[in-house]
Amino acid sequence: MAAERVRRRVLVVDDSAFMRRLVSDLVASSGEFEVVGTACDGMDALRQLPTLDPELVTLDIDMPQVDGLACLDRIMRDWPRPVVMLSADGSDAGADVTRRALALARGAAGCVRKPSGPISLDLELVRDQLLAALRAAAAMPPVRGAPAGLHGAATPALSGAPRALVCIASSTGGPAALTQVIPALPWFEQAAVLVVQHMPVGFTASFARRLHTLSRVPVHEARHGEPLRVGHVYLAPGGVHMRVGGPRHAPETWLNEEPPLWGVRPAADPLFTSAADYVGAACVGVVLTGMGRDGADGLHAVRAAGGIGIVQDRATCVVDSMPESALRIAGADEIVALPDVASAIVRHLATRVPRDRMMPDRTPRDHEAVVRDRLGVGTVPRPDSVPPSR
Repeated sequence: MAAERVRRRVLVVDDSAFMRRLVSDLVASSGEFEVVGTACDGMDALRQLPTLDPELVTLDIDMPQVDGLACLDRIMRDWPRPVVMLSADGSDAGADVTRRALALARGAAGCVRKPSGPISLDLELVRDQLLAALRAAAAMPPVRGAPAGLHGAATPALSGAPRALVCIASSTGGPAALTQVIPALPWFEQAAVLVVQHMPVGFTASFARRLHTLSRVPVHEARHGEPLRVGHVYLAPGGVHMRVGGPRHAPETWLNEEPPLWGVRPAADPLFTSAADYVGAACVGVVLTGMGRDGADGLHAVRAAGGIGIVQDRATCVVDSMPESALRIAGADEIVALPDVASAIVRHLATRVPRDRMMPDRTPRDHEAVVRDRLGVGTVPRPDSVPPSR
């Protein structure tokens, strides 16, 4: 007899009794999830969480008492676990976009819009989207709260310009992915990390603060002309592109309002391309979950300069078109599941040995080949130096 599939435990939170029933029916309809309880608002959900201990939560944004965003903050702080938000697609579309962006910045694993407002009789229209969001959330590694006393403890004195750069691109599903990747990174003594997450104006500062509270490294929203420092993580602000600029011996974050690229601003391609130009083979490019093809040309530039390309695997992406585009256009040195992205960055960054420490009589590309052979790292063929056609 075949073993029965283990169903993931879900708590459904909505202030409408009708919507709680409808959401519960849709969640249970695939046989992959078990609804272990329902809550009528955020306060009710917070009372039930310690007892029910669900693996996943669906959480309506607009509720009385404690609303969805406030409840999300408490869940992430006290009982961290994947949360999929449900928002109402009402007449004020701008406000809905704002709320969904805030939810992602505060740690939600995903957001699904109700098709016709708070009481959506046609919720069945987004059944596949809701189940896909729950599957992606269930595939994520355990969510961790902020390490106690992390930023109050003594930390290494980090100063000086980086000799290597790590560039990360993400879009749909990216905020939740980044809350797994960035906190898992160690202190880098010779590298800085730069991140482009497709996010509207006004939300990247709060997202950077959230990543900072979760991480052992300083994370902040980038400022124009800010010198890059080793061990720091810089998040591109919403609404502007971020590049590496300034003197080569002391690179800086440069921000500009050039037109959107691939329909987004910030876009990752300008960052990746400029970083590859500055540090060459000492660049590690990472393309995470997201919709579209941003990051593909940039990863091509990184690998053409001798740097390393890492892409997230399809199984752990919320949307896989960005990593798949990167694979098609640039290839990759490693394809990894989300829980392994941070360790892959650390492993490959260790091979980006500064020029003054390289083996005698070897070029950077020769040295890289020797190190890769020793590590036994699997690769996809490196692109030639001709940029791809758009």
